[in-house]
Amino acid sequence: MDKNKKEATPTTVKKTEEPLKGPDKKEVKQETKQTPPSTTISKQAGIDVPVEIQKVDPKDRKKVDEYSFISKKIPINIIISEIKGEYVPIYEVYISKISRTTEIILEKIRQELIKQVNLGMVDITDSGKTDIVEERFKETIVFLIEKYFPDIDQTTKEFLVSYLIQKSLGMGKLEILMDDVLLEEIVVNSATEPVWVFHKKHGWLKTNIQVKDEEQVRHYATMIGRKVGRQITNIDPLLDAHLNEGDRVNATLQPISTAGNTITLRKFSRNPMTITHFLKFRTLSPSAASLIWQAMHYELSAIIAGGTASGKTSTLNVLASFFPPNQRIISIEDTREIRLPKYLHWVPMSTRQPNPEGKGEVSMEDLLVNALRQRPDRILVGEVRRQREAETLFEAIHTGHSCYATFHSNNYEETIRRLTNPPINVPLTMLPAISMIIMQFRNRRTGHRRTFQIAEINDDSSGNLLMQYDTKKDILVDKNRSKSLLATLELYTGSTPQEIRNQLREKEKILNYLVKQKIETVDTVGKVMAEYYTNEDELLKTVRANKKFDFDT
Repeated sequence: MDKNKKEATPTTVKKTEEPLKGPDKKEVKQETKQTPPSTTISKQAGIDVPVEIQKVDPKDRKKVDEYSFISKKIPINIIISEIKGEYVPIYEVYISKISRTTEIILEKIRQELIKQVNLGMVDITDSGKTDIVEERFKETIVFLIEKYFPDIDQTTKEFLVSYLIQKSLGMGKLEILMDDVLLEEIVVNSATEPVWVFHKKHGWLKTNIQVKDEEQVRHYATMIGRKVGRQITNIDPLLDAHLNEGDRVNATLQPISTAGNTITLRKFSRNPMTITHFLKFRTLSPSAASLIWQAMHYELSAIIAGGTASGKTSTLNVLASFFPPNQRIISIEDTREIRLPKYLHWVPMSTRQPNPEGKGEVSMEDLLVNALRQRPDRILVGEVRRQREAETLFEAIHTGHSCYATFHSNNYEETIRRLTNPPINVPLTMLPAISMIIMQFRNRRTGHRRTFQIAEINDDSSGNLLMQYDTKKDILVDKNRSKSLLATLELYTGSTPQEIRNQLREKEKILNYLVKQKIETVDTVGKVMAEYYTNEDELLKTVRANKKFDFDT
């Protein structure tokens, strides 16, 4: 593997990728020569052209990261480099390359494949038919590969099948990017510039991938739309949709986007963040997390606010693991992003956009009203945007439901102003129904996401800042003593201030235990939380002794 990585380190990006060793080691040969892409591949094959990066002296190239992953059985190597003259790091994709002879044979197989399957592009991209088409392609591919490569081994066969499917269906190398778990966004701004990605560790990066032409970008957008039963045309040049896997896609066509057709893919996290990640990455401090847990334990409602991409939904998802397992939870979202532990009594619901005739819409307000008829104990709302949604949310809180919602604003004072002024217009007297405001923040210089402020709402609807993020020290610091939050806890739990402090310390110990024991997945964290609510004494014994948690019981 070290040898392969050494070979993959580029001094220039050619019109084909530098090779990694393929899985067959016989038919898939290494090449050092530049191999031009086949001119016989049709537009519907989905060609992505590697971007020419100016040849630079090795001393002007600084490699900042390198890793590998498998995309549909194809080994992928990623190198992220800082290059002199480039103002953002370059994200370079290298895939296993096959010999020119094998490439010619595979292209012959692909042409024969299209004739045998006999499907047009409309059929390939029709909603609901993709899996059927891919299965028919796969069956025919296997037959043809065995015909042309009679002595091929199973591993190589699977590699070549994946390679041909990727060239014949889907979005080419954009689909490789979708398989990189470290990417959050994949962006095509136009066919005249490289694809951009937002990396969890490195922020915005320019890739060495470029879509062939504007027609190809348009084709990708059309194909995505058909998969989800939507259309994007010159008459309706905007597409905002959610894929079956939960990923979100936005597309625009010229001349609405004047520089070219665009596609923005926001990936749904396959391995969601948990409170353990938040503590480990310093997004939230143990003391702040224990205070939020205490409030949520006793059913106090909260707003999670912040700017775009500050981590509002991730925070909502993380904090929802604090819910007791014997309560019914209903989540309402535009995009299915929340994922709760399997130990919780959870009903997820998603909105639906109207069809091309303007019918069939199911709005967030519709689902919120409907949720109140399902005997929920807790309600999670993906985002409050409109007055009617906010009114229904606050009415739900006043009728005894604990509600948690995300909201766009930059600090707790702005949150209060935006909620109580047009266009949201929540009556000032209703605001104390929200006990806590949790502000999220993304440092655009470092890319780090942090809890920025924790504030409470007083009885007179004013805010009181409890904790504030110190940017220089990278910590949350205490600001003011609580006036209403702790008093509310004392009133409804019957606990003394000392008993509440003891409970906060116990929760903080459990949170630190999760980090020490590396209990990080949604379900393992959920198991510990469920144990806390059903067998608190035994859990605390395990935590104090720092013993390994028994997940089998």
